[in-house]
Amino acid sequence: MQSYDVLIVGGGPSGSSCAWKLRHSGLKVAILDKQIFPRDKVCGGWITPGVMADLEIDPADYASGRVFQPITRFRTGCIGGPAIETDYTQTNHGEAVSYGIRRREFDHYLVQRCGATLLQGVNLESIRRSGDRWVVNAGIVNGEIAARLLVGAGGHFCPVAKFTGALTARESAVVAQEIEFEMNAEQRAGCLVEQQEPELYFCSDMKGYGWCFRKADVLNIGLGRADPVHLSRHFTEFLQFLKSERRISFDVPAPHGHAYLLYGTSKREFVGDGVLLIGDAAGLAYAQSGEGIRPAIESGLLAGEAIVAAQGDYSRNHLAGYRTWLAERLGRPRQWTMLAGRFLPAPWIGAMARRLLGTRWFTRHVVLNRWFLHRGEAPLRSSMARSVTPVGAHV
Repeated sequence: MQSYDVLIVGGGPSGSSCAWKLRHSGLKVAILDKQIFPRDKVCGGWITPGVMADLEIDPADYASGRVFQPITRFRTGCIGGPAIETDYTQTNHGEAVSYGIRRREFDHYLVQRCGATLLQGVNLESIRRSGDRWVVNAGIVNGEIAARLLVGAGGHFCPVAKFTGALTARESAVVAQEIEFEMNAEQRAGCLVEQQEPELYFCSDMKGYGWCFRKADVLNIGLGRADPVHLSRHFTEFLQFLKSERRISFDVPAPHGHAYLLYGTSKREFVGDGVLLIGDAAGLAYAQSGEGIRPAIESGLLAGEAIVAAQGDYSRNHLAGYRTWLAERLGRPRQWTMLAGRFLPAPWIGAMARRLLGTRWFTRHVVLNRWFLHRGEAPLRSSMARSVTPVGAHV
């Protein structure tokens, strides 16, 4: 039986960030993932400068041999309506406000540098509690894996969330369909989407939005909605809209589907005795944009801090700092906005939102700066001064 202090299930950005945070802790850490890296991952694939700062990544180093597409402009609007272009070239001193990446490359980079033992291509088959340890059956040659602490980082359908009872059938998830592919010469000629200018188009009922994002010669098109009904039809209509606007002139491959929970809507308990959930396993995607990379990474970093602060006592009480720090970072869920969406007539909400989305000020300062770019949000390490004293310790 292999034995670790911390077993992280899932090698995506949240899992690898947690392991990276623990690299100097003296703990024996392993990451278990059912796929082999590098692997393809369905994702819009852009990151802000805040992500690079959180992970202390040198942009020049990362850009060497990888897609790292600077973003300086956005094209936004409603599906079926006119678009507004927002240019950050002058207001941001010519620097990019975000970067396009390919998750295949980004995730591989993070898991390679995190310092943990990587158990890849391994399916988690069962989990059981034995004393103060978790025993995981992963179907590996050397038998079972034991760990004092289990970190669930396996996305929306994380097996740790499932086995510990956090994943329920009553969850209201955002569902999405998207495709990313490398364009051939004919497709490149028929694509008006510019590399430095992602395009975002909101649905008429404001229950979701579509995007079209070009990274070098790679094109990513997708649509996500809080309402799963007729998702394929909405995606098809979005493609038709892009063609009618001459943004693309060609058919795209069949899309892939995925789901995630927005922060504030998830009922998952992500702290327990000997267990933490991070990233999409905890349901932490930003409520306004659905973007999940930065909250996933920051949750992994905060989980790492909580693990160190627990000083070997991985009871629920000693890990509770993780929940507190997440709330400080992501904010308390704004219940009034949820109530407004529940009680105000949908046509009113849609008409009001479409009107606001037609204004340059609201588009720049609210939709882009606040919802998608989080420009007023400092990097994690410089914005929060947290005590590393574990709950219940004497000071």
